[in-house]
Amino acid sequence: MANRSYLYSADSMPSEAEIPQRIRCISEHNWDIPLAHKLMVGRGTTIVPSMIWNPPIGIAADYAGGAALLHDLLHAVGKGLEDDAEFAECVARTTAHLDKQQAKYFILETGEIVSMTDDDPAASVRRLVAGDIPDAVANAEAAIAGRNDDWLAAVRADWQRHFASFYSEALYFSFPA
Repeated sequence: MANRSYLYSADSMPSEAEIPQRIRCISEHNWDIPLAHKLMVGRGTTIVPSMIWNPPIGIAADYAGGAALLHDLLHAVGKGLEDDAEFAECVARTTAHLDKQQAKYFILETGEIVSMTDDDPAASVRRLVAGDIPDAVANAEAAIAGRNDDWLAAVRADWQRHFASFYSEALYFSFPA
């Protein structure tokens, strides 16, 4: 079984007292937290209690801002992949799913990924929130603005790793409707 990162949406953030009432499944990605997941939790990013595991290793963020950032980057990446039907299908499927599962917040569950090393999972999530996610957002914003062509070319060359996650209404960890 693969270790995965899981992305959900909800109209409230998880708290120590309860998880959100309606949790919508967005995406899961094997063996990594892909660039798309980092960007989607890149606006208003905060650490929250996990809805699946005990340590405080969930990450919540503004849905609209994260979805817009991903959309803008996909548009920039697509400018070099106009003839790639697989990329176009990935973008269409991702966009349609994000529109359908829209809520106030994205919630990224990192437990399986951050537990793959001997590091403290909570410390790993703090590093993600303090470094990896803001770095991904800064690189994406610069690329969208036309100031990060080398990074954009690298993302374009390996777009499947960054964007071709499994998007579905049911993930390995799903919640009752």
